[in-house]
Amino acid sequence: MMGIWELASLLLGLLALQYLKQLWSSRNYPPGPFQLPLVGGVWWVRKKFSQDIFIKLAKQYGNIFTIWLGSYPIVILSGYQAVKEGLIVRSEDFAARPVTPTLKALFKKRGIITSNGHIWKQQRRFGQVTLGKLGVGKKCTEHIVEEAAHQLVEIFTLAKGHPIDPILPISTKIFKVVCAVVFGHQSYFQEEEIEKILEESETGIKFAGTISHILYELFPRLMDRLPTPFRKMRAMVDKRILHLREEIARHKEYQMQNEPQDFTDFYLLQMEKSKNDPDSTYNEDNLVQCILDFLVAGTETSSTTLQWALLLMGVHPEIQDKVYKEMENVLGTSQSICYQDRKKMPYTNAVIHEIMRLKYVFPIGVARRSVKDVTMHGYTIPKGTFVVPDLTSVLLDPKQWETPRDFNPQHFLDKDGQFVAREEFLAFGAGPRVCLGEQLARMEIFLFFTHLLRSFRFYFPEGTDQINQDPLVGFLLHPEAYKICAVPR
Repeated sequence: MMGIWELASLLLGLLALQYLKQLWSSRNYPPGPFQLPLVGGVWWVRKKFSQDIFIKLAKQYGNIFTIWLGSYPIVILSGYQAVKEGLIVRSEDFAARPVTPTLKALFKKRGIITSNGHIWKQQRRFGQVTLGKLGVGKKCTEHIVEEAAHQLVEIFTLAKGHPIDPILPISTKIFKVVCAVVFGHQSYFQEEEIEKILEESETGIKFAGTISHILYELFPRLMDRLPTPFRKMRAMVDKRILHLREEIARHKEYQMQNEPQDFTDFYLLQMEKSKNDPDSTYNEDNLVQCILDFLVAGTETSSTTLQWALLLMGVHPEIQDKVYKEMENVLGTSQSICYQDRKKMPYTNAVIHEIMRLKYVFPIGVARRSVKDVTMHGYTIPKGTFVVPDLTSVLLDPKQWETPRDFNPQHFLDKDGQFVAREEFLAFGAGPRVCLGEQLARMEIFLFFTHLLRSFRFYFPEGTDQINQDPLVGFLLHPEAYKICAVPR
């Protein structure tokens, strides 16, 4: 019988062989932080993680480098040229999503954001077509966004100039807009339920990148048997899915007597049309995941951007006043603001784009996966490799922006003060995986921002210490909690 020391020696020997094999297999990958046994190079990143950690690594290893998560290589593309080549020039080569233990356990390769292959193509195409039918980003959905913006103005009005935390009011109203697109009505969730959903979403976002998350990616079978935070999060997701299935059942009853009015109605109709098609991926499981994709991604990104917007307006009152002056000059005595007004307000449009550039809500970009062997800059990126476009490095690239670390609306204005659309502005991504909700997000941010700034002047409460503009680093980059005063104009 093998003694404990012989067993330990055997295990160490196997670990050493696996480590040497990993080092040998990584020789053709782009360089990166030193790899340790079992954990790879993620130890270094986790130890020094910050908003611009990948920008710092690019200065050391080049614009294409590799971070190892255990035995999994993750290739990072940094800077505008490298990201452009990956997302635009080679868009089809990096069109897939990674399938990690966490993503597989939570989302089961369904829906739009995390799916691949035939499922992804059908679901995304249907999403694009259906959002177009619903008029997302156009006049016919503008009244929904405008109504939510008016409701948000009412909440700030009730504060009567006293300090208010803007996070929950903004998130709630954005969530209701997404509900209107998905379910056809904003009142499906009660206020208490919305707060609970937003709290659950925040829990999931905070989980990303934690030690518990990394351990689950490395040792999923072991972690499944332990009472980890991941098990609690999966239970939350399962509970939310159950609630969504109940709403889908109500839609099925309603659909029998009415024309489709929302995304869920159109999807159920497509399920019925495709029920005899063996290639169809239209089913209730994918519908549930599509709804979750819209509710979570559609709420968190826009609401976080607007939180940054109010913070930056408080920090830069001179820019806030200039936006208000432009709105008054363009709109005059008109009380309404429409999305088309952005074309007549170049400075305001530039300020909004600069907010999204400087305070990009993701630490990097959403990961892709190579669908075939790819050679870039002399390095081989094998099929199946995780590829992460660092969009923050693009939006802060000193080769593309005059003052990349400063809040400077002139980045989006020409010498005549007219708005300039910049191809380096990749806040919504690019290629086949570009953000599906981009048009709705743009409309939400513009209308919420302009309604608020036309109604109020924002400033920080008296006695407020210096405002910390550094983000809280997680899956999304939120500002630190703050309160702000909204004084009616």
